[in-house]
Amino acid sequence: MTQAKPDFHLEEKHANQGLVIGVDEVGRGPWAGPVMAGAVWINPALLSSLPLEIIDSKKLTPSKREYIHKALTSIDIAMAVGQADVEEIDRLNILNATFLAMERACINLQEKMGSNIKTILVDGNRKPIFKVMSEQINRIPIINGDNMSLSIAAASIIAKQKRDSYMCDLHSLHPEYGFNRHKGYGTKFHRLALAEFGPTPHHRSSFAPIRALKS
Repeated sequence: MTQAKPDFHLEEKHANQGLVIGVDEVGRGPWAGPVMAGAVWINPALLSSLPLEIIDSKKLTPSKREYIHKALTSIDIAMAVGQADVEEIDRLNILNATFLAMERACINLQEKMGSNIKTILVDGNRKPIFKVMSEQINRIPIINGDNMSLSIAAASIIAKQKRDSYMCDLHSLHPEYGFNRHKGYGTKFHRLALAEFGPTPHHRSSFAPIRALKS
């Protein structure tokens, strides 16, 4: 049975191997913008200080996500974000670009902390393929991980906050597309804007709806 809220049992299970972090991605499905990944290490000593509302970012309102992000920052949780841009998505495909964003997030976190990561808990059913980080690092896919692991859930929140902010900045450059509303996803408003104005350089040419417009 799926548990109601994420906890720390997966992190504790692997803690004897060394540093355990959580990783999650956002932005695989949109037609525009980068894919981003968050990476988080939660110091067990800070568990009692964590906001109680941490859960999969998709289940949170924007205001609640912002509140949790600020709370995590205020207690100095170790976190980092990595991204793969539209050109990389089109060149590598979305799955490999997602792995690249995850690896960049992990590298950024490791450099921030000055400590080697030993175990990566990743939301999903695939073990991510990394090109730079050591194969000796234990990469464990966790199905429904953002509802099971506090580290993964926190990673999903920081990645979502970062990507939403990016898409709102993109809106200021291309207000006619409404990126601040749909964040690049294929809504009716987005489809109508694409039909009227055509794709921008920030749209993913390898995705079928954009590819059809360019053919």
